Amino acid sequence: MNPADWPGGLAYVAVFVAAVLEGEVVFITASVLVSLGKLDAIGVLVCGALGGFTGDQIVFYGLKGRVDRWLDKSARVAKYHQTVVDRVRKHSSAMALACRFMPGLRIMIPAACAYAKVPALKFSGLDLLGAFLWAGSIMLVVAYIGPATAERFGLSGWWGLLVPGVMVFGFLRWLGRPPKEIQN
Repeated sequence: MNPADWPGGLAYVAVFVAAVLEGEVVFITASVLVSLGKLDAIGVLVCGALGGFTGDQIVFYGLKGRVDRWLDKSARVAKYHQTVVDRVRKHSSAMALACRFMPGLRIMIPAACAYAKVPALKFSGLDLLGAFLWAGSIMLVVAYIGPATAERFGLSGWWGLLVPGVMVFGFLRWLGRPPKEIQN
């Protein structure tokens, strides 16, 4: 059954829940449905952004005041406590704002901000703004800019919608990959 045909706004609930848990795949699919006129753009944007924001907040507030006590029990980690805290605090605004754009780091960034005791209002406010920027930019590319550009290259119909979605998904996955020296 097509998500756009789900009763009572269930498709928007699915977008919200998926954004809490994961993010891109369902949100890109919902953006494709927006471009086809099957879902409302504002509904998808708000549910996706608030879902992503909620997922980040669960991690941040779930670990706030706890993660430092757990991690500092390890002498190896405790040795780097101040270095990590100083670095996270120095970059906390950019980290909170960019959190949604970093698929591989979505749990680590809120956890690091909780560890560094970044002020809750600062993290939450910037994360909310970042979540709306994330949702808006994906929807803009997938639902509006991408299909028009793909059509100019002879890709129309589902291909014209699929190509921008795959490109956005690939870019966000690439962006969130750790550097090679961390992977090894």
